[in-house]
Amino acid sequence: MSKDRYVYPAIFEYAEDGISIEFPDLPGCLPCAQTTEEALKNAKEALGLHLYGMERDKDDIPEPTPANKLKAKKNQVIVLVETWMPIIRDAIENRAVKKTLTIPKWLNDVAEENRINFSHVLQEALKSHLGIKVNR
Repeated sequence: MSKDRYVYPAIFEYAEDGISIEFPDLPGCLPCAQTTEEALKNAKEALGLHLYGMERDKDDIPEPTPANKLKAKKNQVIVLVETWMPIIRDAIENRAVKKTLTIPKWLNDVAEENRINFSHVLQEALKSHLGIKVNR
């Protein structure tokens, strides 16, 4: 079952060439960074995207290992990383998708003369055609 909030421990490993990040409970989620600030940002983003993919694929999402059960090695730090999935889901599912379409030149000319926002008109027309009601 999908949750809105997840908190997973990450292992930040500091090396001369940057910071590698590993989520022990999520194999394949391996962001990296150059600074601690960037590592925190990248870890949070990678965690959200990884979990979104698992949700979409209907994979079982494991329970996070308690941070006090993990042992950091030299040059490593255990960091709890939190992600709020409604923001991740909205960002991915509402991203803009470019479409190419063809309309008669005369219609294009009249629309441009009237400063019509083609994207807005197409979105509204599609919603109307599909019976989609959006409350704002």
